[in-house]
Amino acid sequence: MLMSPLELIRSLPNKVCPECGQLIEEQAESYLMECDRCLAKKEE
Repeated sequence: MLMSPLELIRSLPNKVCPECGQLIEEQAESYLMECDRCLAKKEE
């Protein structure tokens, strides 16, 4: 049975930051792998 695209997206697991383990709030067209806090640490 085929899933609708919306059902498929909802069934995907949440993305987790590999640096600190925090859940990442994803936005459309975002391919970031780290959370904002860890990204800010790298820029310093």
